[in-house]
Amino acid sequence: MFDREGRNPMLKVGQSAHIARRYTEEDIRAFTSLSGGKSEGVPEPLLAALFSYLLGVELPGSGTNYLKQDLKFNAAAPLDTVLTAQVSITKLRPEKHLVDLWASCTTPDGTVICEGRSLVKAKDVCGAFREQT
Repeated sequence: MFDREGRNPMLKVGQSAHIARRYTEEDIRAFTSLSGGKSEGVPEPLLAALFSYLLGVELPGSGTNYLKQDLKFNAAAPLDTVLTAQVSITKLRPEKHLVDLWASCTTPDGTVICEGRSLVKAKDVCGAFREQT
């Protein structure tokens, strides 16, 4: 997917990536031990971390700079349930090397736990945009 310089010349509007994760009581204990907080269910920062992973590793990938994230949390994320986080490219702005993405996290029954916009700077957007035209 990446060229020799670590760039992804294949970015396209509509492209998406996802990850599935199940959080356990042990995961929550470890998180609260590190953060000092308390939580019922899966803490929102752990859900947001799934998007960070996707943006930095999968899409756009290596070299991505996270600029902004605006998430709306609609429901509590249950423990011991597979949660699927997904990001999809909604717009490429090659003149500024920006990629707009829609992010969402859902349960197997389709409940939307959270959703919103992510904005990242990717070093290869100009090349990716030229590939589409």
